[in-house]
Amino acid sequence: MEQAPPDAPRQLQPAPLEPLGLPDAGRRRGREERRGPEEGPADGTMTENNFWLKKIEISVSEAEKRTGRNAMNMQETYTAYLIETRSVDHTDGQSVLTDSLWRRYSEFELLRNYLLVYYPHVVVPPLPEKRAEFVWHKLSADNMDPDFVERRRIGLENFLLRVASHPILCRDKIFYLFLTQEGNWKETVNETGFQLKADSRLKALNATFRVKNPDKRFTELKHYSDELQSVISHLLRVRARVADRLYGVYKVHGNYGRVFSEWSAIEKEMGDGLQSAGHHMDVYASSIDDILEDEEHYADQLKEYLFYAEALRAVCRKHELMQYDLEMAAQDLASKKQQCEELATGTVRTFSLKGMTTKLFGQETPEQREARIKVLEEQINEGEQQLKSKNLEGREFVKNAWADIERFKEQKNHDLKEALISYAVMQISMCKKGIQVWTNAKECFSKM
Repeated sequence: MEQAPPDAPRQLQPAPLEPLGLPDAGRRRGREERRGPEEGPADGTMTENNFWLKKIEISVSEAEKRTGRNAMNMQETYTAYLIETRSVDHTDGQSVLTDSLWRRYSEFELLRNYLLVYYPHVVVPPLPEKRAEFVWHKLSADNMDPDFVERRRIGLENFLLRVASHPILCRDKIFYLFLTQEGNWKETVNETGFQLKADSRLKALNATFRVKNPDKRFTELKHYSDELQSVISHLLRVRARVADRLYGVYKVHGNYGRVFSEWSAIEKEMGDGLQSAGHHMDVYASSIDDILEDEEHYADQLKEYLFYAEALRAVCRKHELMQYDLEMAAQDLASKKQQCEELATGTVRTFSLKGMTTKLFGQETPEQREARIKVLEEQINEGEQQLKSKNLEGREFVKNAWADIERFKEQKNHDLKEALISYAVMQISMCKKGIQVWTNAKECFSKM
């Protein structure tokens, strides 16, 4: 039997991933613009419903404490959130979407887990924290605390707006049903079979494997996500310590106010001045509660990007897993080609159990060797097709993932710049108020 000419070496290794050009600029998420997807059918997406998703407003308007029974038939207390959707345009005089429905936090988690499985190349927006982290001493860490529930309500609304404004995620039918179908939604999600895929992916991601040719861009992105998480965590810890100290400083002014008020009761000529100065101090001391509440809003914006770091790492891990599968497929194909060549030429280049068995028990018959060569050739053809498919899948993943990463970077730069500038402006305003309080107190003292 004639030996087929060996394939070029490039077929024995994963094809190098071509460098990508700059993708189209991602969309900026405006708080006032709550729009859905662009029209256009795609696998697993919506077609006729795209029109409505482009014309709805989404809000999480209320949070309600409830009591029920869990899967273990045990009583539990949880918080439900009211999602309201409203059509912007009413072409037929009626709203097509359900006006409102209630969802638990666990249902938001189910939606995001589904999106992570079916859109591994997307930097999926994170959910707000389930339990309070980086809190200062006056802030409750209880997940049932009304202030924490309110902040989480805002975070859940922001999550829905992030998904609705994403050019890919907004098209998903499960997301549309999450907004419009209260009953049997969980069953619909489970029928997609994403749990089985999620389990297999988690097992693969948790396995210890080494990639021989990692993509430098994704390696750098993983390091960046680690540093981003570390820096924001440190910033939030520092902010919590500063909030504690700031709270103490402001409350000291309250002590001044009480002392001046008590002092004014025993003075005749200085009484009015002391009373006025004490009033200014009391007003200043009470303002810290509103200031720290505003600060908590900016802290939540930073926490969102703290959790985004994990979403970036999820994309990197998926790419690493695909690269590993690609290299294993190439290695297996090279091994089969070598076996086929050894059978055809009768030479053994490396030690193998089969070669040792042949020496001990004699050579194979020509018919047996021909049958083995035929089987190997079929496996080689199948392996080449599989390797080609994995190469194409890998290239497509890198292209889509990097385009979404660029969109995320633009969004991140815009959001963090806006939040930090607003935070600085708030601090400047706070300092000006402090100066004004002592200026007013000085005038009170001068008039005495």
